[in-house]
Amino acid sequence: MISSHHQVVGIVTQPDRPKGRGKTTVPPPVKVTALQYNLQPILQPEKLRDEKLIDLLKQINADLFVVVAYRILPEEIFTLPAYGTINLHPSLLPKFRGAAPINWTIISGESETGNTIIKISKAIDAGEIILQRRTPVFPDETAGELHDRLAPIGAELLLEAIDLIQKGNYSLQPQKNELATPAPKLTKEHCHLSFNQPAPTVKNWIHGLSPLPTAFAFYQGERINFYRARVVNEDQINAPAGTILEASSDKLKIVCAPGVIEILELQREGKKRLFTADFLRGLTLKEGTSFN
Repeated sequence: MISSHHQVVGIVTQPDRPKGRGKTTVPPPVKVTALQYNLQPILQPEKLRDEKLIDLLKQINADLFVVVAYRILPEEIFTLPAYGTINLHPSLLPKFRGAAPINWTIISGESETGNTIIKISKAIDAGEIILQRRTPVFPDETAGELHDRLAPIGAELLLEAIDLIQKGNYSLQPQKNELATPAPKLTKEHCHLSFNQPAPTVKNWIHGLSPLPTAFAFYQGERINFYRARVVNEDQINAPAGTILEASSDKLKIVCAPGVIEILELQREGKKRLFTADFLRGLTLKEGTSFN
């Protein structure tokens, strides 16, 4: 938007937060960029229903609000601009409405996804569609990789939508609510990996939670994080799910139900993320023992 002919008249982003071991207060990336380009004002509200915030937004008098990966806006805010408020959502709505659409796209084993621009309405992610663009999901793609690939595509689509709105040259397509699927926020329970499911499903969970919030399982009481895997076979193996079938110098294979999965990248808690060969030099895993 900065490089386009549109004028950015204000920024709303998260408050500065303490981060790292030293708990140093760090500004969010959106604020850093806004300062770099001398964009003002920069608003960082804790609460979106704050009357002072709403008064400031009225004073800014923007024609359009643009929302990307932010919070749920109250109606008194998203109805302020003359042209309303639009949102960039990284899924093919109405599929994967919610906080984690990219993760759930991978977890669900989708072969296609995309970006959608909607007008914000009261119902979350259920507004009318302005534009939508499709893209394939690559077979071994992680959620992080898909995120990074969708971002520039989404930025281009966003500018295209803003241009159409400015010209009044667009139509709104209602979503088919009966086709909607949820993409809820991921919890620790979602991340605790179960090997008691088919190998392709286990792989999808690992890739869908990679790099964050990260799939994990326990080995002899120690938490191990998983980042990348591949399916070795999909046949039934005569061993309980979670059993280590092979732990050689560079291979870690685990029994699923059915099938076998090979772990390619993993991490001990508090340590570096490593390829399997490097990981196994630091921790001996015994064949026949189990992850749980």
